[in-house]
Amino acid sequence: MKPLLILDGRIIDPAQGIDEIGSLVVAEGQISWLGKGDIPFPPAECRVLHAQGLIVCPGFIDLHCHLRQPGFEDKETIATATRAAARGGFTTVGCMPNTKPPLDNPATIDYVKSTAESDGVIRVLPIGCVTKERKGQELVEMDKLAAAGVVGFSDDGDPVADSRLMRQALERSRDLNLPIIDHCEDKALSEGGQMNEGLVSAELGLRGIPNAAEEIIVARDLALAKLTGGWLHIAHASTTGSVELVRQAKESGVRVTAEVTPHHLTLTEAEVRRYGTNAKVNPPLRTQQDIEALVQGLNKGVIDIIATDHAPHTLADKQCQFTRAASGISGLETAFGSLMGLVHGGLISLTTLISKMTVAPAGIIGQRYGKLGSLAAGSGADVAILDPDLEWVVDAQTFASKGKNTPLDGSKLKGKVVATISRGELVYLDRTTTVGE
Repeated sequence: MKPLLILDGRIIDPAQGIDEIGSLVVAEGQISWLGKGDIPFPPAECRVLHAQGLIVCPGFIDLHCHLRQPGFEDKETIATATRAAARGGFTTVGCMPNTKPPLDNPATIDYVKSTAESDGVIRVLPIGCVTKERKGQELVEMDKLAAAGVVGFSDDGDPVADSRLMRQALERSRDLNLPIIDHCEDKALSEGGQMNEGLVSAELGLRGIPNAAEEIIVARDLALAKLTGGWLHIAHASTTGSVELVRQAKESGVRVTAEVTPHHLTLTEAEVRRYGTNAKVNPPLRTQQDIEALVQGLNKGVIDIIATDHAPHTLADKQCQFTRAASGISGLETAFGSLMGLVHGGLISLTTLISKMTVAPAGIIGQRYGKLGSLAAGSGADVAILDPDLEWVVDAQTFASKGKNTPLDGSKLKGKVVATISRGELVYLDRTTTVGE
């Protein structure tokens, strides 16, 4: 296949400190050249994508999504999820282990990796369980899962409730240099809760989940990380208190990283009034005050990355009584567009947004899967091309994901991914963009 010349775009690569108009060439699966001025490849010998007015950046990396396979293929498959991810500009995703069977042994890890190679269009990195069958009773053989290629450990959907086990897991994480990614929720305190505890829950007559249900486990985990020297990663932080706890821990030298989702950065509990079960998510959508704290946490480096927590569900999972509905939002295809609302509103910079979705998560993954999150010459050609000003209306029925469950259905967003290149292959091209010979 001819090399691909991406011509005259605004190249933003936080890993290299680049923000300038330039071009790059993709050849044989790698970035073969990036720069300004004369191109060392004759354009006649390349396919050309004209990128004037567009952003060219490293492909996005999502360290927290649910691909559902094996076991829940009615909700999503590796094939459909990776196509959805490509539409969202993602070239690498970390898949959570709450599948059936769960990803708690090397055989299931190998299954995900081989299926991703055969059916997927982007890179899939498995995350292993912390405890066997996610039951919270016995640690998995973490060294064997590490050797099989996991990039972290999580019982996502459930916290590691037993503090003794969590201590042991963090001790092993220190030795393996892989994070324990904890879903921070005090189940006794959140039991029966349907949404954020506050005025809206009282108005709707729904039992609420207080911020403390998250913050209690965040505080415990941070204390154990300090005790052990282990690596703790806080999944989907959603409260003002969680941001402050992480800030204090980082200042005291605890090894902790943290993530926030697009929906917790952009949507409040009030969305439950308008969108019902499609706005039901765990942790729940919080208040405007919490959003402001999360945005500030991003800008100050307290929160390290943005991750989607893509959680696709069937129609039956959502079109039911609120108390019986599954929690989760299908978010891969709307992440960039929704987050650009923060950029256009002057709340974060475009460079910060791209950094939190590229070089920052790449730093958590490390080098075991090659150099990710950069457009440096010689690195793998994972590229996202973005139109920051393109307005579009979300139509969930056109999603590549099987999960149509989003409170953004029908919303107008400003900012869209128009092309995605994964490992040198053009895996998504929006109808507004063309590639010529």
